[in-house]
Amino acid sequence: MTTATLPIRAARPKGWWGMVVFIATEATLFGTIVGTYIYLRFHNAHWPPPNVPKPPVLTPTLLTAALVLTSIPMHIASRAAGHGRRETAWRATLLAFVVQLVYIVWQLHDYVHTIHVYDPQQSAWASVFVTMLGADHLHVLAGVLLSAWFVIRIFSRLTRYRIVGLQSTAFYWHAVNVITLVVLAVQLSTHL
Repeated sequence: MTTATLPIRAARPKGWWGMVVFIATEATLFGTIVGTYIYLRFHNAHWPPPNVPKPPVLTPTLLTAALVLTSIPMHIASRAAGHGRRETAWRATLLAFVVQLVYIVWQLHDYVHTIHVYDPQQSAWASVFVTMLGADHLHVLAGVLLSAWFVIRIFSRLTRYRIVGLQSTAFYWHAVNVITLVVLAVQLSTHL
């Protein structure tokens, strides 16, 4: 009688698990900020305050849609790197990076304007709103820097370390995009 050999299942790399833990902490941070927003929303008669203009809708929605679409080339880059296709991984990462860079430059420009229009010291709404947007933009900026790093690093060659890093970065982008969608939903909720 022979015993069947079971296939060996490869464990996820430590870098991937590190990104999972990091994303979990970031989800907790945003859960707290959004929870604060919702709590204050239901404990204030006027939300936002009546003397404050409502946030814009069109530009943040279009920019968020563009950012969310970068999950596609990041996923392609992650898969291509895993299969050793350096050129495809590099091109997909570069495409995602360009869109992400346009997004963050535009949003940071608008954020400076937002801080002047919605002074965080004037109301609880402005404070939590500006904090939520700022935290989201910081996370997008971190992702843009990661994408830039891999555009530079995988241009020349693909190593196991770079593959794991790119796959972890793609995972991070998916999480950032989900967070950004939640932030947009909260932003648009002022119009309901």
